[in-house]
Amino acid sequence: MSPTRPIFHRKALAEALVRDLAGESFADYSSGMFLAAPRRTGKSTFLRSDLAPECEARGWLPVYVDLWENREVDPAELIAGAIGQALSEFDSVARKTAKKAGVEKINLLRTLSWDFSKPQLPAGTSLSKALDVLHQVCGKLVVLIVDEAQHALNSESGVNTMFALKAARDHLNRGGSSPDALRLVFTGSSRDKLANLVLKSKQPFYGAHITPFPLLGRDFVEFLTGVWNARLADTNQFSADDMEYAFGLVGRRPEMLNALLTEVSVGLGEASNLGDLLRTGVLNHQAGVWSDYESAYNDLSPLQQAVLEVMGERVMRKQPFTPFAEQTFKDVNRKLELAGAEANASTPNVQKALDVLREKELVWKASRGEYALEDSGIAEWLTRQEKREQ
Repeated sequence: MSPTRPIFHRKALAEALVRDLAGESFADYSSGMFLAAPRRTGKSTFLRSDLAPECEARGWLPVYVDLWENREVDPAELIAGAIGQALSEFDSVARKTAKKAGVEKINLLRTLSWDFSKPQLPAGTSLSKALDVLHQVCGKLVVLIVDEAQHALNSESGVNTMFALKAARDHLNRGGSSPDALRLVFTGSSRDKLANLVLKSKQPFYGAHITPFPLLGRDFVEFLTGVWNARLADTNQFSADDMEYAFGLVGRRPEMLNALLTEVSVGLGEASNLGDLLRTGVLNHQAGVWSDYESAYNDLSPLQQAVLEVMGERVMRKQPFTPFAEQTFKDVNRKLELAGAEANASTPNVQKALDVLREKELVWKASRGEYALEDSGIAEWLTRQEKREQ
């Protein structure tokens, strides 16, 4: 078993973000805090283990929901359920007594008819009203943390929920029972996907800005080096410098780094050989660092590959991807010509390619038609491949 249980805490980062949420810095997050970083880089662990506890230390009430955890459930239901669960935890002694006595429904603050048997919002209850009641019963500022928020854009009800949260924010912070009662934190594994919440005037959080979530740094590497070395013989120790090099190779993803380290410590010999094994390329494929991307890419047709490559270039340049623009067709055709394939980019052909890329879960489409890479990490892999071929 790889030594992954000890949690690396990022208290300084949590404190800084909480200060931002409190309005104690130059940053303005009154519209919502949007944090973007690639998948599996430690966002969710940080939210649960550091940000939420820091909010509690401030005397706030954090409510956390992960839209990626159960993708079979509509995001609107997940968000409503998280708020309903938080409400259910503030039953007074009298309410608990009533429940034990078999009284299943009472009026919560004479506002909501609450059914104890279901930690969901009562039918017909708006998120704004539910959050207002939650603020009243807990007597604290409520911080709603929506992890992988871009999944709300997969359905019309999810999009409507985002607009409902905006309405709740406006009501509670400006005209609710007390001012400044709600903060919203959204995270996502794709900046492009999160952008579909903030960039256009018809999007729910238009005007808010997306903040890059800081990736784990050298301090994490040194922490993990200590964790692993504590379980290895004194004569068989990992070097922090080699570990840092490995962490960079895997896109600063802790799970991938642990896979590399397990491969070395269990199957390939001495920990002290990590640097040599990495630099000679022995581990790149054995640990499967980029193999998933490579396998998926090799299964694509030349046109599908070209479309994916152009999308990857847009991500690396932080430019929007407009699938049916004339410039996009030119860029796709250029890729096809370089590959020795027919330059046949057109609206129908590119649409078919995008449909296949979606089926293979390489490309994501918002309910309103925007496209983005499902995992932005493939853009980095495509860039590495292009450099190797030059």
